[in-house]
Amino acid sequence: MSEPFAKKLELVLKVLSMSRARLAADLAVDKSVVGRWVSGAVQPSAHNMSLLSALVAERIPGFTTLDWDRSLAAFAELIGADLNAVAGHAPPPASALTGLPLVGMEQFLAATALRGPAYEGFYRTTRPYVLMPGRFIHDHAMCRIDPTGLLRLRIGAGGTIADGWVLPAGNQTFSVTVDVISGAILFGIFHGVATPKAAVVDGLVLAPSLDVGRTPAAYPMIMERIADLSGDVEADDRHFLELAALNPVAPDDSISEELRNHLTRDFGPTAAALGGDLLLRLPLTRSMARGPIYGEGSK
Repeated sequence: MSEPFAKKLELVLKVLSMSRARLAADLAVDKSVVGRWVSGAVQPSAHNMSLLSALVAERIPGFTTLDWDRSLAAFAELIGADLNAVAGHAPPPASALTGLPLVGMEQFLAATALRGPAYEGFYRTTRPYVLMPGRFIHDHAMCRIDPTGLLRLRIGAGGTIADGWVLPAGNQTFSVTVDVISGAILFGIFHGVATPKAAVVDGLVLAPSLDVGRTPAAYPMIMERIADLSGDVEADDRHFLELAALNPVAPDDSISEELRNHLTRDFGPTAAALGGDLLLRLPLTRSMARGPIYGEGSK
């Protein structure tokens, strides 16, 4: 591995207050292997690079494998490191980029302050299984307003986690998340609610498939609240990781006919000729988004 990677890894160890031995133990590799990475003598395998990136992402939300390709200064700024910790380099700029830098961010922050609390909580999603037609996937998600004032979204299935933001705008929410292992970006547009708490939201997601070609795919998704946040940040984080580690494949016949039809409707020229949709759409008139129903408790 090139010298810059070795210095980036050295910065990561300092930021995480982690020894080489601890990193080796967490990655299940010999301590000497980590030593060779830090010295720049050898290059981590693709498997170890994925494990390393996932470990960093658990402690630095939003970190992905692609971030190793940043310049040393940009990498240090991303993880909040002092370049003085690496000999021969000047310190990075005093301020680090936080949150999501978009035009109109003030409006998103104002909308989040007003409507964000309605979406805080734990959710279970249901969506078609792109690689297995007729089957469905349950992701688990946690929404929480973070110190930047944005609504943070973490969503995972089978141990794979995507991290990003939800931006309320009008009566909709727009999400962008990054798979912390592959660096793939996922986008979503969901119908929101006007109630103090969201119980169900639904919309469309655009994401790469898990096939060899990472085929772009669009599909409907419904998110159902399963619990509120406890208020204990560390406990909520642990609970999310437990949920994200569950088997995501929905059991056969566990999806109701109503939900199955909602998530797998026909569209295209043939469907349009019969009065249906030409494109994959989710009109508000067909949305299942709603607030809690009396008697559901925290759901």
